[in-house]
Amino acid sequence: MDGVAARQALSDILRPASPPVEVRDPFTEDQRERLLDVVRTAGPWKLIIAQHFANIDELIATMSGALPEGVTPSLDSFVTPTFRGFYGNYSTALFPEISDCFYNQAFIDHAKAYWGAQYAKPQMMLFNINGPCGNYDPGHLDSPSFRGVRYENSPTWLCSVMGKSGLFRDYLIKMAQVITWFSKDPTSGFTYWPDGPAKAPRRLQPPVWNRGVLVQNEMMYHRGEANGPFDRQRPEGLRFETVFAGDPSDKNNWRLMNGSDVIQNVHTDELRFLVHWSGEVFEDFAELKKNMDGSDDLTLDRVFETLLKDMRARGIQVETPTNPLEDPVFIRALVAAYDFGTPLIYPDEAPVTKLQLAAA
Repeated sequence: MDGVAARQALSDILRPASPPVEVRDPFTEDQRERLLDVVRTAGPWKLIIAQHFANIDELIATMSGALPEGVTPSLDSFVTPTFRGFYGNYSTALFPEISDCFYNQAFIDHAKAYWGAQYAKPQMMLFNINGPCGNYDPGHLDSPSFRGVRYENSPTWLCSVMGKSGLFRDYLIKMAQVITWFSKDPTSGFTYWPDGPAKAPRRLQPPVWNRGVLVQNEMMYHRGEANGPFDRQRPEGLRFETVFAGDPSDKNNWRLMNGSDVIQNVHTDELRFLVHWSGEVFEDFAELKKNMDGSDDLTLDRVFETLLKDMRARGIQVETPTNPLEDPVFIRALVAAYDFGTPLIYPDEAPVTKLQLAAA
C-alpha cells in the first residue's frame, strides 16, 4: 500500500457510527444555572491539559500529527486557558444537585437511537469552561474505551492510538455523546469531520447557545473554535498550573489564578461553557453482559503485542519496549504508524491557524 492509500485507509477508520445529529435546547434554563453553579462553587478547576498529560509525547499521541523534526516544545507551548471538571463518572452523578442532568432519559434515548441499540446508560459527564480563548487544536479524537482497556484505567494516549489503529474494533465500547455549548460569541462554532479527516468538514454554526450535537466523538475528528477578542485569548501569566474559579464576591465574575494572584477576570457573558454527556450503549443483552462481566476483555500485554505485530507486518522497525506505557521512543513510533495527521480541509469561516499547524 502506497503512502496515499495508507493515509486514506487511516482516514476511513476515523468515521463515526452515524452522522452527528443536532439537538436543540438540550437543557432548561434552570438546569443551566445549576450546572454553572457547580462550576462556581466547587472549584478551582485545572486546565484540561494539566489533567490528562504528563509529558509532551503523551499529548502529541492524541493530536493530529507529530511535531516537525527538530522541534521540541514544552507542554506550555500548548497551554490554552480552557478548564475542566467532572459532573459524573463511573455511571454516578458526583453532585446531587445535577442528578437530573446526568440521569437524563432524553439523552439515554438519543444514545440508543444513534446506534439502533436496545440499552444505554450514562457513563460520564464533564464540563469545559473558558473566557476568551485561542485554540491550537487542528482536530482531535476523544479518548475511546475498550473492554478491559478504558479511559478510566489506561493512559489517554494509548486509548487514542488504539482507536486510530482500527485494530481493536471488536472490543470498542459503543459510546454516544450529547455535547452542548453555551456561548454568546457570534463567530465561535464547532468543526467536525464525519466523513474522515481526508474529506470536507461540517460546522455547527454560531452562535451556539444551548445547542448540542449527538455524536461519537471517539471516532470522529473534531475541534472547538477560538472565542473572544484576539488580544485576550491568551492572558499574560498563563501557566500549566493556572486554575479557574468563581469570584466569591461577584456571581458574574470568574477568575484565572496563579496561586492567589488573579491574572484575568472574565464576565459570565464572555464564557464559552461546554457540557459533555457520554453514555455507553449496548446493542442487546448479550453485549451488555459481555461488557459487564469481563469475559472478553483485552489486556495491556495483548494490546502491545497486537500493535507491535501490526507495525512489523507493515515494515516498520520498532524495538520491543521494556516499559511501553512510558517509553517516549515507542510512543512516537505508534504516533507515526497510526496518525492521519492534520485534516486536509477546514471551513472558510474557521480556517486552521499557524499556531494550529505548529501544534500539528
